[in-house]
Amino acid sequence: MTFSIIGRCEQSGQIGIAISSSSIAVGARCPWLRAGVGAVSTQNITLPAYGTQLLNLLAQGLSPERALKQATENEAYCQYRQIILMNNQGETAVFSGSKTLGIYNTAAGKQCIAAGNLLKAPQVIAALTTAFEQTRGHLADRLLAAMQAALNAGGEAGPVHSAALSIVDCTNPAVNWPIVDLRVDWADDNPIGELAKLWQAYQMQMDDYITRALNPASAPSYGVPGDE
Repeated sequence: MTFSIIGRCEQSGQIGIAISSSSIAVGARCPWLRAGVGAVSTQNITLPAYGTQLLNLLAQGLSPERALKQATENEAYCQYRQIILMNNQGETAVFSGSKTLGIYNTAAGKQCIAAGNLLKAPQVIAALTTAFEQTRGHLADRLLAAMQAALNAGGEAGPVHSAALSIVDCTNPAVNWPIVDLRVDWADDNPIGELAKLWQAYQMQMDDYITRALNPASAPSYGVPGDE
């Protein structure tokens, strides 16, 4: 039903999530990020509350392993959940409950962690982390390359209909919002490809939007009617 990867860029300090699902609007429920703190993907039979809860625990200084243990041991239905998380130092943790659906797997790589359920084959998740490690460029490009590699390795057991990509900057306290937050909430075919097109269009404007937020007086033209 879902596969996802959290990755970190050692050079920029950015952390991001890429995720896809057979369900509608996966980006509305599963990926959670906080600048300066880390990222969480809560999936399978999703409990969105885990996102805020785990980020709060990471912000309090708990390690990902301790945060995940504390959160899951207090939830009656934790065996239905699959969760991955990473803090802003790149430390990770993962949980797949005993009632995770279908073929499922998790994999940890250098500066990345991935998981999936209802997969075509277990090796789909290893393809995520391997592609992330081998791809160069912007964090978004690396995350999207990982998603495409997972599709090429078999992807989900059924068709994928939604996808999302979100990135936060964990080094600049002034930028405390996602610098990338792109979603394909429904596509009959190839939402990951549609997400890649969105990123290609957004990448050229991303820095301008940050400048407009921090210093509008020095921002480029907004390109709208009436803008001088």
